[in-house]
Amino acid sequence: MPEIDARDELSVSAGLRFGALGFPLAFVALPLYVSLPAYYSREFGMPLATLGALLLIVRLLDAFTDPWIGRLSDRWLSHPDQQPMPLMLAAAALLAGGFAAVFHPPVHGPDALLAWCAASLVLSYLAYSLLSVMHQAWGARLGGSALLQTRLVAWREGLGLAGVLCASVLASSAGMTVTTLALCGALLLALLLLHQAPRAAVLATSAPPPPVLPWAEPAFVRLLAVFLVNGIAAAVPATLLLFFVRDRLQSPQAEALYLLSYFAAAALSLPAWLRLVKAWGQARAWLAGMLLAVLCFAGAVLLGKGDVFGFVLVCVGSGAAVGADLAIPGAMLARVVQQAGLGGRAEGAFFGWWNFAGKLNLALAAGLSLPLLQWLGYRPGQQDPAGLQALTLAYCVLPCALKLCAAALLYRLWIRPGKAIALTLTEAP
Repeated sequence: MPEIDARDELSVSAGLRFGALGFPLAFVALPLYVSLPAYYSREFGMPLATLGALLLIVRLLDAFTDPWIGRLSDRWLSHPDQQPMPLMLAAAALLAGGFAAVFHPPVHGPDALLAWCAASLVLSYLAYSLLSVMHQAWGARLGGSALLQTRLVAWREGLGLAGVLCASVLASSAGMTVTTLALCGALLLALLLLHQAPRAAVLATSAPPPPVLPWAEPAFVRLLAVFLVNGIAAAVPATLLLFFVRDRLQSPQAEALYLLSYFAAAALSLPAWLRLVKAWGQARAWLAGMLLAVLCFAGAVLLGKGDVFGFVLVCVGSGAAVGADLAIPGAMLARVVQQAGLGGRAEGAFFGWWNFAGKLNLALAAGLSLPLLQWLGYRPGQQDPAGLQALTLAYCVLPCALKLCAAALLYRLWIRPGKAIALTLTEAP
């Protein structure tokens, strides 16, 4: 029985083998991208402005390596004599080592700690980027319709959400040493499974893939514009989540509950978003996810001390909405590559720039929101009313405004009647 057939069906075993790497990549991303600012502020007293500047510089450096990594991925996935697995195993070892270094610094003093954190983050981000871009390009090269590509992305992101849930539980209950060991095991198992996953045929040629400039494709530029604005809307609350929980809600004991509610809702929502993609097309389903996110997240403005149940509801609703963000945009990008006639040759180049944009969002969110909050008078652990109001506006109101901007762009560039390429790319299969 074929694992991927003409009806765009994807067997469970094929989906698991392909998507397995999403588990450790998301497992490591939660501490590195969400927990780290609060961890270094709480454990080592690092000022928010210093943390923001550090994360801005390191994440920008990381983002600028992704286009090069994308080009490297195309070479390795296109060459019949080269196997990507040894390269991915080396990146996995580097990622595990960098992760351990970030959360187990052997140095003391603000300057030494800052340098250690920067160096270990650079190594971790580089390895993470290589594994992530290779994995995305691997799936995009399998081709298929919009629905099949959305299913492939849903497997990767669904298993990624499972990784986030495990990371949130382990980090809070067992500590970072156990979390690091679990990451090592998950990376090894995922790569063993990926080695057995479906893979696109490789042309029998030793010539490198032709140079491709994704920016020359208008559909890519339009999609990236939506992705950038929507990504900033998601990155700001991700950066400020733990500060909001600990100081505005004053319920740090419920952090695990909030994370579990959010990511479990996102995972459980994926089948529903697949059905909406089949019925409405990719762009319309994504637009519905954006509007649902605004509707649910706006309620956080009204929450205050002790509103645990209210914030759980916000987490469940916004988590269900984020399922669309996870499953649909990457699948739309794969379709853009196919429609441009570059399938099997340049997926890495496109996903390299795509990941660059995503990391630019994270860098800007940390580099701008953290110093801005400090300038507005917010201090972690303090209950100054003006500071808490600034935190609430940054965490709740700003992301909703950005989401609405992204929704308007999506409608204007992809859904509005009269754009032939938009109709081609977003119609239900």
